[in-house]
Amino acid sequence: MQHFYIITNQSKDPEFKITNRITDYLASHGKKYTVSSERHTDAGSIPEDVDLVLVLGGDGTLLQAAADLADSHVPFLGINLGTLGFLTEVNKNDIETALGRILQGDYEIEKRMMLVGVSYGAQGEKDNTRALNDIVITRKGSLQIIKFNISVNGQFLHKYHADGMIVATPTGSTGYNLSAGGPVVDPKAQLIVLSPVCPHSMQHSSIVLSPEDEVTIEIETGHDGANQEVEAIFDGSHRVSLFTGDKIVIRRSEKTTGIMKLNQASFLENLHRKMSD
Repeated sequence: MQHFYIITNQSKDPEFKITNRITDYLASHGKKYTVSSERHTDAGSIPEDVDLVLVLGGDGTLLQAAADLADSHVPFLGINLGTLGFLTEVNKNDIETALGRILQGDYEIEKRMMLVGVSYGAQGEKDNTRALNDIVITRKGSLQIIKFNISVNGQFLHKYHADGMIVATPTGSTGYNLSAGGPVVDPKAQLIVLSPVCPHSMQHSSIVLSPEDEVTIEIETGHDGANQEVEAIFDGSHRVSLFTGDKIVIRRSEKTTGIMKLNQASFLENLHRKMSD
């Protein structure tokens, strides 16, 4: 690897001390680098010869970078400057060791499954966006119970009254899905997890679907016949408003995200370590 693109979350590295450690190391080994501290990364600004994107921050920073650069085909390595991070592979105390292994070619690239959500309103398609972690349907504005129908492959599954619904990838299973009581899944798996958020019924179970399945969530009329307004949130950032009668169709994306892995520990070992922190 010769050219590294470094995305720094400036709120977590305000004086660029960690960033400078990385650039000094790369320069001393004759490698090229480009640094950006912008909140959003313009895919057009990425040089064509970039081999790896180093993301300094937390899981949220990496998710934003993955969304911005979804069409770049360049893998990512997360360097954790936050607290608990499942996506960020490297601790800030181990940066030089990690960079040394990368320059020696001692790494693997995992292809992580992504979702794509296409929302429709009365006038047709409203939005088409990908997500690495999850797509969450949640209430907007005042506290309210969301009423929505879920179908899988065109077949009606269930009518939910809940605070929301999480549609997660295996990578996203350790995010909001975990907080909502959903299952933790090995990130290399290929499947889709549906987890209701505070369902107003005795049915609290998550549902695990095949990666080939297509999930349709249709927004129903609210309490006393009122129109509902909710949001579809992609990886915690991109938001789309949905109203009564609108729907969003979610399926596996043809795109994947490459995540560099340096740690030889198993997924279960890493999960134990994270949950014990």
